[in-house]
Parts: sequence; C-alpha cells; structure tokens
Amino acid sequence: MGARSVVPFNFAACPMDQFHFLDPIFKPQSIAVIGASTQVEKWGHRMVVRPFNTGFRGMIYPVNPGAKEIGGVQCYASISDLPPNIDLAVVTLPSNQVPEALRRCIHQGIRGAVIISAGFAETGPEGKKLQDELVNIARESRIPMVGPNCMGLWSEPVSLNLAFEEAPMRGPLAFVSQSGTLGNYLMLLAKGKGYGFRGFVSGGNQAMMEVADYLEYFGEDEKTRTVILYIEGFQDAGRFFRVAREVARKKPILVYKAGRFDVGARAALSHTASLAGNDKVFEALCRQAGLIRCYDPLHTFDMAMALASQPLPKGNRVAIISGGGGYCVTMAEACVAWGLEVPQLDPAASDRIKEILYPFAPRPLNPVDTASDIRPMTYARALDILMSLDYIDGVCMMIPFMFEFQLRSPASIRELMDATEVICSLPKKYHKPMIGNTIPRTAVGPALDLFKKAGIPFFATQDESARALHALVRYAHIRSNSNKANT
Repeated sequence: MGARSVVPFNFAACPMDQFHFLDPIFKPQSIAVIGASTQVEKWGHRMVVRPFNTGFRGMIYPVNPGAKEIGGVQCYASISDLPPNIDLAVVTLPSNQVPEALRRCIHQGIRGAVIISAGFAETGPEGKKLQDELVNIARESRIPMVGPNCMGLWSEPVSLNLAFEEAPMRGPLAFVSQSGTLGNYLMLLAKGKGYGFRGFVSGGNQAMMEVADYLEYFGEDEKTRTVILYIEGFQDAGRFFRVAREVARKKPILVYKAGRFDVGARAALSHTASLAGNDKVFEALCRQAGLIRCYDPLHTFDMAMALASQPLPKGNRVAIISGGGGYCVTMAEACVAWGLEVPQLDPAASDRIKEILYPFAPRPLNPVDTASDIRPMTYARALDILMSLDYIDGVCMMIPFMFEFQLRSPASIRELMDATEVICSLPKKYHKPMIGNTIPRTAVGPALDLFKKAGIPFFATQDESARALHALVRYAHIRSNSNKANT
C-alpha cells in the first residue's frame, strides 16, 4: 500500500468568510475521535457511538492504539494512521496531551477541531498556558477550534450529534451555550415541548472561537430563524456587539447572561474561566444591539418559537378568544402584565361575532367568551373577524375543539379539518401573529398536527403565551428602529 498524500487545507483557494470557515465544524463529511475509548462511561466512547447512533452518515475514525473497534467502528492505532484530509477532529484526551495531538491532526490534514477535554484555563495558570498553546496552534494553521472544556455540538445539515444521547428535533432554532451541562438540560426541556433545532454549540472556554463567531455563522444560515444565547462572559465584547447588531437586523436574538449578581459572576469564572463583566453595561449593550434579554433561560425557547414562526405585529394590541370566561380573564391579565393592550371591540365587530355565537353567549367585547361553544367553524369565523380588525395586532386563543373526546363523527371531523385549515391560513392572510394555549398531552389529533405544520405555537400557560406575544412586539420594534436608522 503506497504512502498517502496529506493535502493541507488551502485557505487561499476557498472563501474565508466566517460562514465557510466553520464548515468543517458544522458540515463535516468525516470525523476522527482522538482519545476514543472502549469504556462506555467515558467521553471517548460517547463521541464515537453518539454520531453513529443518531443519524450521522459521514465516516467516523476512532483513534485508540489498544482496540480494534468501538461500537462496531474500526479503530486506528494513531493519528498518523488515519486517512488524510478528514474534516473534523473530536479530541477527548487528557489536557496535557491535547496540544501535541492537535499538531498531529493538522499535519494529517484535518480541517477543524472540537476539544471536549477539560483542564485548561478554568483550572488556573497552568491550564491557561495549555489553552494558549492550543489557540496558537489552531490560529497558525488557520483551523476553527471549538472549546476546550465543552460538550460538543449538534448540526442538523449533516445530523452530527456530539452533545446528546438522543438527537434533537429538527427545526428553525439555533442555540449557543457557553455551558454544556445547562445547554443539555435546556435542550431536553425544549425537546419535551416539541421545539426543533438547526444547530447547538457548547462553546466551553471559548479559547479561539466565541459566541460572536457562532452568532455570525447562524446569522448567515438561511434555515436558522431565531438564535438563542446563553453567555457567561466575553473575550471580545466589542466584536460581539458589532456582530449581534448586524444579525439582529435580520433575525431575532434572545440572550440569557449569567453574572447578574456577584455569586453568578464568581461561578462563571470557575466554570468556563469567563469574566462576567458589569451587568448594567451588558443591559445597555442589549438595547443598543437589538437583543431581547431574558431573565429565565427556559423563557428564551418559548419566545424563540413564536419569533421563528409568526409574522411580526404592527403594535401591541391583542384580541383573546376562548370557550371559557376564566381563561379570558387570566389571559387578559397576563397580556397586560407583559405590556400588551387588550382593546375593547367596536360595536360593529362585536355585532358580527355575536351573530355566530350561541344566543346565551355574553356580548363579545374582548376578550371573546364563546360560552363553551365547541363548533370548530364558529372559532374559525370569529378569529377571521378578529384578525381583520385594524386595531388588533395579534390574537391569543384557546379552542376547545382540539380535544379528542369531542371528535364523535365523520362530519365533525370534516368540520374540524376545514376550520383548522381556515385558522392556519389567517396569520399569512393578515400578516399578524396567532398564539394558542392548550393542555400538554391532552390536545391531540389532526387539528394539532395541522397547527404545528402551519407554525402556530401552542403554550401550556397564559403567561407563556403573553410572553411570546411580548417578544414578537419587542422584535418588531427592534426591526422598525433598525430600518429607521438605515434610512
């Protein structure tokens, strides 16, 4: 067998914008696992079996001098035995072995690296020296490097999953988290809510690439509709501000930042060696760059789903409709608490809706109480009227006909489907957002499937729905201000 030729990555011959520079990270066709292990509890084992078991169709090359195979995948004794020009190296070795391993990977033509290994700047001065050495190696060779001290990534375009036991659902969100453990936890909660992702990155210590790099990448990715950030600190706050301001003009960015209080700042320093910075300064940065700041990390996902799927409202005026008065009251209060208005309907609109309700239903003023009416087409007609009003900017609804026990005949199912199709068409027809409420695991069947396909988000609580509408209003204001600044 003849000697294999290693062809170094030719940066001069390829586009050097940030989007293509990160292709070896987010779109690899082959990965090498440096430090692959036969012990199932170790990261070196997970990095082989996770991508193999969760849909990655590229080549996987484990490097372990003492094993013939791991999880059914052939092992290689050393980095020099690997085929040349592999796209991505995933490194799980002890920290003191990582710099030399990275040098050998680059010599072998590898184009990018994810350093899972911990034991770098987060541990103190000696670890910081190792980390600086890693950065110098990667920069001199001009390859992108994620980490160290990270938990990997998920990339939907090539189904590459390094971070989770099960692959995330596919969808329009991107999540960049400086914490791997918190990121994993939040992604599991998001999956339970049915939210789908285009990408996830655990940035770790951000030794070479930081939040701004990933934000710039997802900002250019056409299939990413909304970006979520969990931040503990910055290497270059100025660059982050410039990138965030540019991306926010195109798509929403929601951010949760640790370090609002001294205890959080101290924890961030020991966790990922990050300096949290002054919280008032960061608050001002968010306002000027057009970021939507959140104060509960899970809230960002609910808001992100609405932003990814619904039209932006022209104002903050909301209509509410439900089959029960209690929901109407509590939804109205939640909207007001989030800075939204619930204007009273004019007499003409009230009369039109009253005509299609049962005679015993209260006069619709907003909120609209349908008095437990379960006729699907009644809701479709009423929602059409509400969405058409020029003083209504969006609608929140709880529609009882979605529940399974009310599907009793072929005729009722036909009406259900017809009404659902009408409702699903309204956001596009009127260029206004529509948000739903439902009880998790109780609403089932074809109506909910159609709503999901149409991108109409449903939330469990009134506060979640109001918060989502608030986020749409906030981002609409951000976009409007950005457009004014550019004219």
